[in-house]
Amino acid sequence: MSCGHFQHVRHNPPWQNRPWVEKLETRNEMLGHLLDCKKCEEGAPPDEKV
Repeated sequence: MSCGHFQHVRHNPPWQNRPWVEKLETRNEMLGHLLDCKKCEEGAPPDEKV
């Protein structure tokens, strides 16, 4: 993310339903979609690149 945090988006966490991750076509449609950064909301420092 442009803020320096990483965010993994998956289909089957217990709190979210994201059926768009099941197919390559619908995943590609979401590229560039803006996501709220939970780490920024918590004031976390940027993630370290390995």
